[in-house]
Amino acid sequence: MAHEISIHKLYKSRFCWLLAVLVFGGVLWGRTALANSPKLHIDYPEYWPFFTHKTGGGVEGIFGDIITEALSRMGIGTIWHEYPWGRCQMNVKCGQATAMVSVPTEERMTYTVTHKHPFYVKELTVFTYADHPKMAEIEAITSLDDILKNDLSVVTYVGNGWSDVYFESQGITTHQTPQLKNVWRMLANKRADIAVEWPGAAWAHIIDGKVSGSIVQTKVVLTSMPFHLLLRKGCVYCDRLDEFDAVIQQMKQEGVIDKIVRRYAQLAPETCILDE
Repeated sequence: MAHEISIHKLYKSRFCWLLAVLVFGGVLWGRTALANSPKLHIDYPEYWPFFTHKTGGGVEGIFGDIITEALSRMGIGTIWHEYPWGRCQMNVKCGQATAMVSVPTEERMTYTVTHKHPFYVKELTVFTYADHPKMAEIEAITSLDDILKNDLSVVTYVGNGWSDVYFESQGITTHQTPQLKNVWRMLANKRADIAVEWPGAAWAHIIDGKVSGSIVQTKVVLTSMPFHLLLRKGCVYCDRLDEFDAVIQQMKQEGVIDKIVRRYAQLAPETCILDE
């Protein structure tokens, strides 16, 4: 009987030892597999406050931080390369990079795939100068036609492709300045009727230019730009885009994305936002 008990204990001991080896081996294998997983090569343009090169390597900014955090939660490492925007797109298209961050367009979707929901929606808002004589018409803008029919002029910066397509091509009077910061000085000096920009970046220039007392932000959002992570077709992580989408939703619920945006974006003074 004692002999049977000893054998039982021996088998039990060996079983526990084997189980421990399997568990430890599984953990070790998982860590090794993770360490050997290919990193996602993401090309980006210098575009403050969304992307900028981090001292010592890597990237920082609203989009850089959001994407890095989400992929890190998935156990996916990243390598960031800075190029002009046209080169970024070409590198992904030709397979020299595996990802980029942008708005999904019909042309871009011919060589990339993406997730269901945007990780960030950039709202382009209408700004004007204080006490504008056509303030009621400006606050009632719902489309480009309203800008045209009310004979409102727009001020923007040289190289703003969005403005070229949506304003000048529609016959809307457009004034251009070489630098974005000068947009707000021109608007404050009443050299144009409106400007259309993302408030998070606009207010840094407005405040720095000391014209915040002359600029007002309306409630009018002329258009929204949904930003996505775009993966080159055939990328090893294409089948994990649903997981990425879920991670982004979780980060939104946790307030992580709002916190990242506030870290970089300049909020408007309450007195500079028109009441509804």
